[in-house]
Amino acid sequence: MKSNWCRMQVEATSRKLQYLYAVIGGTPEQEWDVCGIDGSAVRSVTDGAVSAIVSDLSRSRIRPERRHLAAHRQVLERVMGETSLLPLRFGTIADDATAVRRILSLHHERFITQLNRVAGSAEMGLQVSWDVPNIFEYFIEREPELRRLRDRYFGGQARPTQQDKIQIGQLFDQLLNEEREACTQRVENALVRSSVEIKRNACRNEREVMNLACLVERDTSEQFEAAVVEAARLFDDNFAFKQSGPWAPHNFVDLDLEA
Repeated sequence: MKSNWCRMQVEATSRKLQYLYAVIGGTPEQEWDVCGIDGSAVRSVTDGAVSAIVSDLSRSRIRPERRHLAAHRQVLERVMGETSLLPLRFGTIADDATAVRRILSLHHERFITQLNRVAGSAEMGLQVSWDVPNIFEYFIEREPELRRLRDRYFGGQARPTQQDKIQIGQLFDQLLNEEREACTQRVENALVRSSVEIKRNACRNEREVMNLACLVERDTSEQFEAAVVEAARLFDDNFAFKQSGPWAPHNFVDLDLEA
C-alpha cells in the first residue's frame, strides 16, 4: 500500500512519537494510502495477532482542531474500508513504536475480544426529535394534567410562585421522559432484528426524543435502513428521523488507553 501522497516520509526509527488511530487484527506491517495528522504517512505496527494504525507526530499533544479531527476520521474511514477496527480516542499518543508494541502486548486479549465483538460491523446513528414549534405547548395539548396545572397557575390574575413553576417543570420533565421511553421502545423493537447491538446515548437537548447507536453488520445495512423507514412510519409528522453512518464503532468499544 505504498503511497507518495503524504508530505512526511516514514522513517525507520523507534524514537518518534506515535499517534494512534485504531487497532486491527494482526497484519504485516505496511503503509496505508491515506494521510494522517499534519499530512503524515500512516502505517501499521504489529505485535502478534493485533496491529495498531499509527503515524509519526512531532509534538506530545494534539489539539482537537477541525483539521486534526478530519484527518483522524479520514484514517478510520480508509482502514474500515478493508477491515474491522477498534477506534481509539482522539489524542492517543505513544512515546515510540516500542511503546506501541508494548500497548498491543499488554492489552492483547482485550483487543481480540473486542475485535470479535465488532467483526464485520459498523456503527449507524439514529436521532429522533420532536419537530414542533414549541415542545412545551406540544405536551400541553397532549397531557390534560399538565394543561390543568398551567391554567391553574398561569390562567388567572395571580402570579405563580417559584414553587408553582417548579411543580409544572417537574411534571413536564416526567411526561417528557415517559414519552421518550415509550417512543424509544417502539423504535428499538423495529430495529432489533437488523442490529447486532443497540446503545442509548443521552439526549443532547430538550427536543431530542432518542439518540441511538446501532451496531450493524455491513452486509445487512440495507435491511437496517429499511427497518428505520418502517420505524418512522409508526410516528406522525411531529417526529423527525435522522440516520447517519456508517461510522467506526466508537460506542461499542471500550479502549480508553493511557498510552
